[in-house]
Parts: sequence; C-alpha cells; structure tokens
Amino acid sequence: MLPIVIAIVFLAVLAFLIGGVKIVRPYQRGLVERLGRYQSTRDPGFNIIIPFVESIQLIDMREQVVDVPPQEVITEDNVVVSVDAVVYYEATDPKRLVYNVADFFTAITKLAQTNLRNLIGDLELDRALTSRDTINARLREVLDDATDKWGVRVVRVEIQRIDPPAEVVSAMHAQMRAERDRRATVTEANGYREAAIARANGEKEASILAAEGRKQAAVLDAEGEARAIELRADAEKLRLQRVGEGEGDGTRSRLEGIKAAGADRAVLTVEYLQALEEIGDGRATKLVIPAEFSGLLGTVAALTETIRDDDGDEVRPRDGLAVPDPAERVDAPPPAGI
Repeated sequence: MLPIVIAIVFLAVLAFLIGGVKIVRPYQRGLVERLGRYQSTRDPGFNIIIPFVESIQLIDMREQVVDVPPQEVITEDNVVVSVDAVVYYEATDPKRLVYNVADFFTAITKLAQTNLRNLIGDLELDRALTSRDTINARLREVLDDATDKWGVRVVRVEIQRIDPPAEVVSAMHAQMRAERDRRATVTEANGYREAAIARANGEKEASILAAEGRKQAAVLDAEGEARAIELRADAEKLRLQRVGEGEGDGTRSRLEGIKAAGADRAVLTVEYLQALEEIGDGRATKLVIPAEFSGLLGTVAALTETIRDDDGDEVRPRDGLAVPDPAERVDAPPPAGI
C-alpha cells in the first residue's frame, strides 16, 4: 500500500513540475495570469509558473497577414466595382492585443472594408484604377491609427483587385483601342511630316550646294579669265617692249651708222621726214606736227636745189618722198595737232 501512495505522490509532483515549466520561443511573448488576473509578460526562454494557479498565453509577434474579402463599392461616378485587399500587421504590445480587442482578425477585417469603401467612394473609376498606391498609403494610415490601441502596427496594405462591371470593361477596351488607333494615326502623321521635312531639307541643302557649286565655278571662270587677260596683257606688253627695244636698237644702229658715215644735215632731214611718214601711217586719230615744221620745209627746199643735176632735171627724194615747192612755204607755224 505504501509503495502505491509513494508512486502516486511522485507522479503528482512530476506532473506539477512539468506543468510549471514553460518554453517561450524567440518570436513569442508569454502573458502570465494568476488566478485569472494579469501577472506579467514573459520573454523568450525557460520560464516557470505555478501550476493550477498561474497560466501562460503565448502571443506570436511575427508579421501576420489578413485577407480582406471582396466587396462591392460604388465610386463617385456611380460605378459598382468589386474590391479586395490584404493587410500586413505585426504585434507591438501583446498585453493590449489580448485584453483590448476580443477578435482582432474580425475587427481589422471589418475596419479595412469600411475604410476601403470610403476611400474608393470618393474617387472616380479611372482615378481609382490608376491611384492604387495612393489608396494603399491612405488606407494604411487609417488602419494604423485605429489599431494602435490594440497593440498592433499595420505594416502595409495592398489592393489586390478592382473589378468594374462587364459593360464598363467593354467600354474601357473600346476606349483603349480608340486611343491606340489615335496614337497610331498620330505616329504615322508624325512620320509623314518628318519625312516631308527631311525631303525638304535635303532639297534645300542640294539647292544650296548646287548654288555654291555654280558660284565657285563662276568665280573660278572669272579668275581664269582674269588670269588669261593678265597673261595676254603681259605677253602684249612684253611684245611691245621687245618691238620697241628692237626698233630702238635699229634706230640707234642706224643713227650710229649715219654718224659714222659723216652724213650732213640733208641726210638727217630726209630721215626726219621718213619718221614723220611712219607716224602718219599709224592708227592714231590725232597727228602732232613739230613746232619747227616751217623751218623744216625751208631746209627741204634748199636740199632740193642742191641735188639738181647739171641738165637742170629735178631729182626726187628716195623712197617716193615728195618734196614741196619752195614757193608754197608757210611762214607761220601750223597748229600743234591735226
């Protein structure tokens, strides 16, 4: 009998010890209640409580997700859309999470639905479809403020779907096709316009290049003609210089020959008259007669009388030079130019 009692006592003590040992994991916190009253919050690790007097409730402190069921929402432009979302939260105070709200999941789901309905209802359909980031940020702020007293921090909120009615979707598709057609038309028109501009610029540049080519060709032609004229003028100048030098050399040699031969005044007079004859055969429109021409006529008359022969015949000057009659002398000098 005694061994049985000892065994029972041992088992009771073992069960008491086992019931008093609690392990709190790193992502948990333990709320200890003594006789139904909050006692303390235990940290992760090995913890001992008094069995049958104290109890411990483990609270998960990891980030959790709540799926907000789809609901119908009327937008500002009276379009009924179906909206659903997900809410990510994490516990910050396990005591308030347990004692300040009875059913946290139901509470946060209903809170998210009502605030989502209010936010979507203030927007038109097009803006609601394109402003998901704004809706997410505003809904997170509202839920975070509301759940702060529950010891919870809302990390983020994401809108999963916004489903308009079928007829609205069809209209949106038609609008999208029309917009794409418009963009295609605008793109094609811009292509034609850019092509026309490119062709016009090409023609303009070609005309400018052609004009510049003609200009350069004309300049080159003019420069070539000017150079040719210059060369011809230089050649003519050189020819005249050489002719003048030749004539001068011939005249000089001739005069030196006359001088060496001891010619008298009569021979020089004949040479002078031949020079006047050559001047008269030129192309000048004016003929300059020397001022001493009247004295020259007298010399010619005297020369004529001296070269008559013994029979009284008149000898004509060489080279067909006509000697004027002395009776026709002109005492007064003739004009300077004829």
